[in-house]
Amino acid sequence: MRWMIYGANGYTGELIARNARGQGLKPILAGRREAKVAPLAEQEGLEYRVFSLDDPDTLADELADVDLVLHCAGPFSRTSRAMLEGCLKARTHYLDITGEVAVFEHVFAQAARVEQAGIIACPGVGFDVIPTDCVAARLKEALPDARELSLGFSTRSGLSPGTAKTLVEGLADGGRARINGQLAEVPLGWKVRRIDFGAGPQWAMTIPWGDVTTAWQSTGIENIQVFVPAPRWLIWAAKAGNVTRPLMSLPVIQGYLKSLVDRRVKGPDEQTRARLTTHVWGEARNGAGEQRVIRLRTANGYALTVDGALAVRRFIEEQAPAPGCYTPSKLCGAQLVEELPGSGHFEVSEC
Repeated sequence: MRWMIYGANGYTGELIARNARGQGLKPILAGRREAKVAPLAEQEGLEYRVFSLDDPDTLADELADVDLVLHCAGPFSRTSRAMLEGCLKARTHYLDITGEVAVFEHVFAQAARVEQAGIIACPGVGFDVIPTDCVAARLKEALPDARELSLGFSTRSGLSPGTAKTLVEGLADGGRARINGQLAEVPLGWKVRRIDFGAGPQWAMTIPWGDVTTAWQSTGIENIQVFVPAPRWLIWAAKAGNVTRPLMSLPVIQGYLKSLVDRRVKGPDEQTRARLTTHVWGEARNGAGEQRVIRLRTANGYALTVDGALAVRRFIEEQAPAPGCYTPSKLCGAQLVEELPGSGHFEVSEC
């Protein structure tokens, strides 16, 4: 398979590129700025290309001889549509590492076009959303008539610049949840509860995580929300932010916050990634009040993204699945996360 990493000059893209080369793989590295892409390609002895996503025809030409693109250039709200269009024109498989709800919604809305093009589109092949998506699929197996699904994770990982900018953009959008089968806007800190993610009970609040779309695609469960642990002061700050949220969409505020990210956010180093693990949790309930709970330990989010993205790419190459739009668990099976380095096994219980 001839494949490309677009956004290879970014924090996560570079991690994937170096690990791919360490496995003997030879991806084409690509991005928008030669000064960023060329040095990495030269260090790793890989082919590279430089092009923007502005011109659909040029983009399709650059992908014409590429079987698969792993798209790593965020914020994906600004880049994914163009890359997906290029992949549709060039008939090139599309993967990305997004966690953005709007991106998932757009990709799955193109399902008919994806199938007609004869390609696979599978967004979210990193920490966003492999672990939670696999937990969701396994909970559906454990409780087939579930009507409510809660997912969450606890991690102390630092942020990459791309993830931090995505969070900045999301501050103005509020929360998201799946309610009676419909994607709904909800307040920041919409639900608050105590959750034992795997290391003892913690206060947690809902966030607009991609599973409100992907878990719906994977399970069909009508009510879905995603939680992360947060100290009480942060929960109250999130709730207060519902009042000031409109200000966060102002270009001057967005520009200022993103400039802070550029100056101050570098992403966790190798030692930090190796030291910090993640606890993933899920809970399913049916109409009779029965419930199933799953807890799972995984590697650091960035390490899981590297291994998960490469595992999905390998699965497509080796298994040649039928064309269409997929979630990670729909494509590779719920066991995918258990097979990744640093992951434990699903621990299923009733509480």
